[in-house]
Amino acid sequence: MILIIDFGSQTTHLISRRLRELGAKSIIIEPEEALKKINHSSCKGIILSGGPGSVYQKDDPTIDKKIFDVGIPVLGICYGQQLIAQLLGGEVIPGKRKEYGPAELKIIKPSTLLLSTPETFSVWMSHGDEVVTLPLGFEISAKTLTIPCAAIACEKRKIYGVQFHPEVIHTQFGEQILKNFLTICNISIKKQTIDQEFVNNLIADIKDSIKDGIAISALSGGVDSSISSLLVHKAIGKNLTSIYIDSGLMRLNETASLRKTFKEHYHMNVKIVNAKNIFLKNLKGVTDPERKRKIIGKTFIQVFEKEAKKVGAKYFIQGTIYPDVIESGASRSPSEALAKGDAGKHSQKIKSHHNVGGLPKNMKLTLVEPLRAFYKDEVRIIGNVLNLPEEINLRQPFPGPGLAIRIIGEVTEKKLKILKKADAIISQEIEKEKLTNKLWQAFAVFTGIKTTGVRGDNRVYGETIAIRVIDAKDAMSAHWARLPYDLIDKISTRIVNEVREVNRVVYDITNKPPATMEWE
Repeated sequence: MILIIDFGSQTTHLISRRLRELGAKSIIIEPEEALKKINHSSCKGIILSGGPGSVYQKDDPTIDKKIFDVGIPVLGICYGQQLIAQLLGGEVIPGKRKEYGPAELKIIKPSTLLLSTPETFSVWMSHGDEVVTLPLGFEISAKTLTIPCAAIACEKRKIYGVQFHPEVIHTQFGEQILKNFLTICNISIKKQTIDQEFVNNLIADIKDSIKDGIAISALSGGVDSSISSLLVHKAIGKNLTSIYIDSGLMRLNETASLRKTFKEHYHMNVKIVNAKNIFLKNLKGVTDPERKRKIIGKTFIQVFEKEAKKVGAKYFIQGTIYPDVIESGASRSPSEALAKGDAGKHSQKIKSHHNVGGLPKNMKLTLVEPLRAFYKDEVRIIGNVLNLPEEINLRQPFPGPGLAIRIIGEVTEKKLKILKKADAIISQEIEKEKLTNKLWQAFAVFTGIKTTGVRGDNRVYGETIAIRVIDAKDAMSAHWARLPYDLIDKISTRIVNEVREVNRVVYDITNKPPATMEWE
């Protein structure tokens, strides 16, 4: 058992996932519970997560330093490393240069934690503070061009700290570092796989939760909602009605495609509800991104509750996955939140996902979220086990609030038409190059910025479309995609020629972090 102490990092749950993949059990706990849990559990190792705070600030989370005297190996990640240094007599200060994204790590003195890694490799950073003075007995293991204490170790006490995030896929040899820590903790490594037995157990859990109850599911045609609906369909059969709400915020021809796939191919009970007018009415005049998300979430629930009454449903199925939860900061009480895989109470809200932060507190339906503890790549493995066709299972992620959060400013029917045309062009050209399934996402953003241009020797003052194309594995971190220049040129030319209102196209080259996938 590894205890992961959560200081509010966006990737705390990702640490747990990586350990699970290596066959190690873990639980996530709040800092206030740490010492008690360590003394009353079969704990073989402790991981201190990252977090948004600063260890030298009075009210930011901390732990009882007696933890370091119980003789159990400790690994501090980012904020966790800084906390180790601060509590044991070192010094942490605001960094002269902040690091967000990739950095090159250079090993100075090999440590047990860094065994079987090369002398230099790329790591993923996300910090503003840094350790400048080490506690007694510690040595520097590695540095970057920006900070001297990128990895520290006290081999005698088996206490280690890294400023980077080994749990993030963009850190090279991150899995090896976590393997090394498990070895230090005398935990054997046995990789876990998602197979038919795993999925059968998932379906059995759903059946056990709903029993003979009547349910409706939110079906958008995306990967997450499709797989969650299919899992519940396999669990309760005809007792499930999957409802697709046409909000007017979906991609071009989305409704027709969904009708063909689920009603004709899977023979599922699917109802399509046209609610475009009510969504546009509720969004009229709204420009704040958080308000948009909450309005969309509330409107969806209102429509779903109305439909639920018609079929006598008591349960509401959503395709919420873990990145939705962590970005929404959707914490309940610590024990309930962590049991459900939610963000801890020290996490900051990045944005409300309409299916998490946008849900009303007085919702009348019981919420069931079969995929809440999983990441997108894990969800797709479940889809493979379920024999979901590739055209659904490999679909690029689409945000629950739809195109509303790809329009900066007020959402109007005119802006939606412009964005849908531009977005369709990007999809078509990406598909022609057979890149769709190799990219995480590729989409258009209506920026709300007007610029001067020329058409046929005439001055025009038109809209600006941004292209966002991303490489990622689990959505917790991402690189902007290096598309061929000729392809970007072709997309840009088509947009300005075929979408009359647009006269400028820009390409977003920002990683996550510091950016998020979506613009809003």
